[in-house]
Amino acid sequence: MADPVVIVAAHDEADRIADTVAALLAAFPGGRIVVADDGSGDGTAAAARAAGAEVVRSERNVGKGGANTLAAEAVLHRAWEPDPPVFVLCDGDLAGTAQHLPALVDAVRSGSCDLAVAGFARRVGGGFGLAKGFARWAIRRRCGLTLDSPISGQRALSGEAFRVAVPFAPRFGMEIGMTVDVARAGLRVREVELPLAHRATGKSFRGFAHRGRQLADFLAVYWGRP
Repeated sequence: MADPVVIVAAHDEADRIADTVAALLAAFPGGRIVVADDGSGDGTAAAARAAGAEVVRSERNVGKGGANTLAAEAVLHRAWEPDPPVFVLCDGDLAGTAQHLPALVDAVRSGSCDLAVAGFARRVGGGFGLAKGFARWAIRRRCGLTLDSPISGQRALSGEAFRVAVPFAPRFGMEIGMTVDVARAGLRVREVELPLAHRATGKSFRGFAHRGRQLADFLAVYWGRP
């Protein structure tokens, strides 16, 4: 059985990426850890390499979906058949809680799903739920699924689901587009609750600006998948 391939989305995560990579290396011994650096200006790439990860770097900010697509294309050049690995996607700010991600791989390997989506057992931060609520509605409208954590970036995909999902939808539309594309391909999606923690945005100007950008990207991917 092939070892998992883990793609870590990172933009200006120099203070957390080393802890995230260390947790992933411990959780997936023998796995391939690839950091998708989205034009970071704070030394994220150097910190990730020093921690033991490969780095696929965009020299300019291309958004989460674009940076993850570059990393995905870098690993997909291999002929994985007949035993493709499980592909794990996660965010660079998980730090030590990344140790819990093997549960997503187990869900895919068990045959219960092709795309396992992590739900956070404990919510920290966030706004009033408008962006997340729209994402939930958009996925339900486009493919009939109702998810508690529609925009969670912590996911595991079978080889078949990964090929369906790549290239990812642009920017923050990545998770909605991936979910819709995988479900429309007739593959199974399942949520798995995990004790994860990340850098949460609160009810501040910066937090609301971030969620405004998310919502714009969600609208774009919704209209792009009629």
